[in-house]
Amino acid sequence: MNMKDNYRSLLLQEREILLSNGCSCDDWNRVKVIEGFDPSRCIKCIFSGDIYLGIFQDPYIDDSGVTIPSGLLNVRLHNCIIGSNVIISNIGDYIANYIIEDNVVIRNCGKIHTEGRSTFGNGTIVSVLNETGGRSVKMWDRLSAHEAYIIALYRHRRKVVDILGKMVDEYAASIASDFGTIRRHSRIFNCNSIRNVSVGPFCYIEGSMTLNEGSLNSTEADPIYIGSGVIMEHFIVCSGSIVKDSTVVDNCFIGQGCVLAKHYSAENSLFFANSAGYHGEACSIFAGPYTVTHHKSTLLIAGIFSFMNAGSGSNQSNHMYKLGPIHQGIMERGSKTTSDSYLLWPARIGPFTLVMGRHYKNMDTSSLPFSYLIESNDESILVPGINLRSVGTIRDAQKWPLRDRRKDPVKTDQVNFNLLSPYTIRRMIAGRELLRKIKADSPGEMTAYRYNSMLIRRDSLEHGIELYQTGINKFLGNSLIKRLENAEFRTNEELQERLKPDREEGKGEWVDIGGLIAPKKEIDNLLDDIESGKISSIGELSDSFAAIHKSYYDWEWTWSCQRIGEEEGIPVNSLTAEDVIRIVSKWKKCVIDLDNLLYEDARKEFNLSSRTGFGIDDGEEVKKLDFEQVRGEFESNSVVAAIQEHIKQKSALGDELIERMKRVQ
Repeated sequence: MNMKDNYRSLLLQEREILLSNGCSCDDWNRVKVIEGFDPSRCIKCIFSGDIYLGIFQDPYIDDSGVTIPSGLLNVRLHNCIIGSNVIISNIGDYIANYIIEDNVVIRNCGKIHTEGRSTFGNGTIVSVLNETGGRSVKMWDRLSAHEAYIIALYRHRRKVVDILGKMVDEYAASIASDFGTIRRHSRIFNCNSIRNVSVGPFCYIEGSMTLNEGSLNSTEADPIYIGSGVIMEHFIVCSGSIVKDSTVVDNCFIGQGCVLAKHYSAENSLFFANSAGYHGEACSIFAGPYTVTHHKSTLLIAGIFSFMNAGSGSNQSNHMYKLGPIHQGIMERGSKTTSDSYLLWPARIGPFTLVMGRHYKNMDTSSLPFSYLIESNDESILVPGINLRSVGTIRDAQKWPLRDRRKDPVKTDQVNFNLLSPYTIRRMIAGRELLRKIKADSPGEMTAYRYNSMLIRRDSLEHGIELYQTGINKFLGNSLIKRLENAEFRTNEELQERLKPDREEGKGEWVDIGGLIAPKKEIDNLLDDIESGKISSIGELSDSFAAIHKSYYDWEWTWSCQRIGEEEGIPVNSLTAEDVIRIVSKWKKCVIDLDNLLYEDARKEFNLSSRTGFGIDDGEEVKKLDFEQVRGEFESNSVVAAIQEHIKQKSALGDELIERMKRVQ
């Protein structure tokens, strides 16, 4: 809104009407209005400083259907620009130094003001992961999980971290202002104090206690909701997020589609896409996409998480009472904790690992993904690969895309939902080789093996090798089938031409950068571009992350080609139709075997012990009927039906490719 164009001074008769309505002003010459201004819509107002008023014509209709005329009632304004069709009423103290755009409604509030020059939370230093500040991240309006990951965890690339920090500083300086803004169609009801807060369009704030130094980056497509009793200081909240129920936030970034509610408490933490916190507490955490904690007694502290669900009473320790809270923990994507679990930092938990019990030693299971880490009699027992056969793991992978709450067309975080990827398969390969080495290096036939302060039982070790091999075969077969779909080949030469990768990028190690899965080499190239100045703005950095995400499947095939060659002992561009048939047959068996394991795991949810508590006042027949009414029958369960359908589809897919390969000459 331009502060000069389209405004004129008050007419004498307009000033007289304002005075008759109980309005007052230190200097009426500093009150400017738009042509069409109706002074009768301003009642009992006190004006000071420079005041700009719009046209009060269209009414506001609330959610109950009540029509409220636009205008000003019982309000003191100082240095404010008020748009058209705005409603401001019953302000206990005043509104100062604010630009309030068209169709905004503000009712029954205490004080809304801008003091001095503010960046509205931008540039605020968040002491994430390390409470003493060793991995601090400066937040800004469009901070992504990937940018924050690099800043917090790539401290060995000091120049990159410094450059990114300067970019944020430049952005913060560019949006610094002596005026706060409440953008169009926002609604603010029954709030106590709002100081130095930028409010985006269509934002809904209701009953908050204190909002101090922050930005609410709401959008029309995905509004923000701030509810009753909320206290937030030094914050940025992104589109589609909800903060309510007396939640307390200090020095936090809250990304798109997040929910913090039910008295949650968070400080010096970063929450990214679709994370959720209820009842419990977060301190210096990096909550990557889909980090969820529901329980009152749960503390997450000084750790990095993503696609994670924290059980009731889960907590961690980040210091050993010597040099203070300097230790950190890493729980890689898909990890979970059960009720009353405990981890002593520093520790690193591998992808898709379930932690049960209390562990008082410093664990590292990063090379053994999809495991159970169990405590028994103060002993930490690792069961490698067992989570691959858990129907819960599959259900989680299926539900994450369906639970994406982000409606904003511009997604800040580039989230890869794939359960099996070069990132996880590489870990499985490392796990398989590690288990083989542990067994080979041990004398004789042992009943259990020691690894990194953990115990691995012999049967678990052998079964882990089998499960990892099954997962490897499944992924590589999937990639091969995908590459060859919808194409006929007359000769092996045509087949081999199709199998050649389209690009060289994708070989080697892959990483998970805050939900973005990519070749490590490409991330290193990105960092080189930042250092060289090729990427010179945070907008260009965001575009680069999006481009990396878009290239995933092209790079995945390059990686799979290399891996298939190593697993089969034959370069991919030398495979014949007969080789493809053999690989696909092996893939088909692995898929069916793994689905059958999932099927049997799901059956446990329908066994007799699961029916405990059903049919409370009658016998077994009533128990069975009650269970079926509540939980349904096993075969008709949606997850079970999906497993059965998956077996059929994959079997048909494999058979179809095998038939095509038989026609190759």
